[in-house]
Amino acid sequence: MTDAQAATRAATRIQRRIYVCLLLVPLAIGALLLRLFHLQVLEHERYTTLSEANRLRVVPVPPPRGRIFSQDGVLLAGHRLGYDLQVVASEAGPTQVWLPRLKELVTLNEVHLERYRKLRGRRQVFEPLVLKADLKEREVYRFVVHQHFFPGISVVGRSQRYYPRGLETAHVIGYVSRLSAADLELLGEERSRYVATDIIGKTGLERAYEHLLHGREGYLEEEVNADGRSLRVVRESPARPGRDLHLSLDAALQFEAQMLLDGKRGAVVAIEPTTGRILALASQPSFDPNLFTVGISARLYRELLDAPDRPLYNRALQGQYPPGSSIKPFYALAALHEEVRGLEQPTWCPGHYRIGGRRGRVFHDWKRGGHGNMSMLPAITQSCDVYFYHLALDLGIRSMSDSLRRFGFGERTRLRGGAEQPGLVPTPEWKLRVRREPWRKGDTLNMGIGQGFLLVTPLQLAAATAALADRGVWRRPSLVLTEEPEEPEAVTYDPRHLHWVREGMRRVVHGARGTARAVGRGLTYEMAGKTGTAQVVKLTEERRRDKDVLEELQDHAWFIAYAPFEKPRIALVVLVENGGSGSKGAAPLARRLLDQYLAVSGES
Repeated sequence: MTDAQAATRAATRIQRRIYVCLLLVPLAIGALLLRLFHLQVLEHERYTTLSEANRLRVVPVPPPRGRIFSQDGVLLAGHRLGYDLQVVASEAGPTQVWLPRLKELVTLNEVHLERYRKLRGRRQVFEPLVLKADLKEREVYRFVVHQHFFPGISVVGRSQRYYPRGLETAHVIGYVSRLSAADLELLGEERSRYVATDIIGKTGLERAYEHLLHGREGYLEEEVNADGRSLRVVRESPARPGRDLHLSLDAALQFEAQMLLDGKRGAVVAIEPTTGRILALASQPSFDPNLFTVGISARLYRELLDAPDRPLYNRALQGQYPPGSSIKPFYALAALHEEVRGLEQPTWCPGHYRIGGRRGRVFHDWKRGGHGNMSMLPAITQSCDVYFYHLALDLGIRSMSDSLRRFGFGERTRLRGGAEQPGLVPTPEWKLRVRREPWRKGDTLNMGIGQGFLLVTPLQLAAATAALADRGVWRRPSLVLTEEPEEPEAVTYDPRHLHWVREGMRRVVHGARGTARAVGRGLTYEMAGKTGTAQVVKLTEERRRDKDVLEELQDHAWFIAYAPFEKPRIALVVLVENGGSGSKGAAPLARRLLDQYLAVSGES
């Protein structure tokens, strides 16, 4: 190949390469332009968001929880300033350097340290972590004085749920505590509202009205650097506080009820008859709800659960007891209504009632020698058991059960804010199904004096007593003033029958032979009442009076009452577990509560 030919071929190759480059360069520029169009136009919003996320951080802001007040404006649940000990690991340095000295100032246990280690493994080194929550004042003072020795460790204040009345209202208000996995499961779609807070209502009104008390979270948009440290707040959306609750509770009456029960096991429920508003709801023993607000230790919680007097148990709503003679007015009203007993129809009381012939079972009256000839009003006044044995047989179990259900016994009152029990109004079908035994005559006799299988809660009995006070109008009990009360349910009875039964209850207190005549002395107002003594176990009369009988075997003491008699403003029930007779164990407490409430309201 000549030199000329070689030069021509080389020039041809170069020319071809130039053509290829001229073709590829526009294509490459076009592809680049298409990519730029895709990124800057089609994907603009996506990449802008990603860019902003690298620069901005959204921080949820917890909402202030709603407060709870009594009807007279006393704070029952609010907030106080709590102090947490926080550590920024990147500034504090290795734990072994500062922890020994810190323990000399602040009480720290393995629970605190273990929680801190878990948080430390999940968070950035520059994020503040709580080492110990809710420091005591002396711990705060000791640490602040020596804080300059602990770089990266500080005391930080925060708002904390607080119950100023503590034990007085624990069973009504309930408490808040840390969210659990079970709580989140129950919240479902609502869990997004709890991003900024880790507490939730667990019991009582705190739980029942969680949706109102919690409020709505706010948000802060913070500009952060590459390390995630906050530089400035870009935008703020304030949190919406939870709603306050105003209750029907009378703070002074609630305090007095709780104090009168101090050292006892029992309950007090007081209701305004014309509205159904609860004025007092006390249960003893009680507990301090403030223990739960920052997380109670497993040991202390177990101690509360295992305590023999069961302080976490709300006796007013969950306690189910035989009502004893406090149920007799309701049977008397049923007998008049069913026309199985006349007002003046006499019954002879020899002190016992026998079934099954001479060797049959004997049902005793509380008065060993008997009451003699009894008609209805004296039988209510003196609480004659034999009279009500006869009355129960006249009524029959069906009518007895139906009449009690008309006053709300045997089912929950639907009070919001408590885990109520329904009590028990037995029937022959119930006994056959549950006990696998037929209903017997002795069951009817026992039920006629409030014993046997019959069980009521103090709240049920208080609502029924309020219905008697309001001449046959039953109202669903309520605690929150802003709630519209439900339509009352008229328990239709002849007004004359209601008058006679109410008169019998008045004579219990004001009659010369009334079982509660001792508490009627010196009264400046008229009241109606009924004592009740419910057996826990069957004891002979001599054994029952024996001072050596264990307390847990003593009878339960009941007293129901309302006042003033003609225009009642308050109806109440007092129960003292193992308190002995109703006239001595419960009636004096009721007298003191009525005296206080009516004196303040200007009725006495």
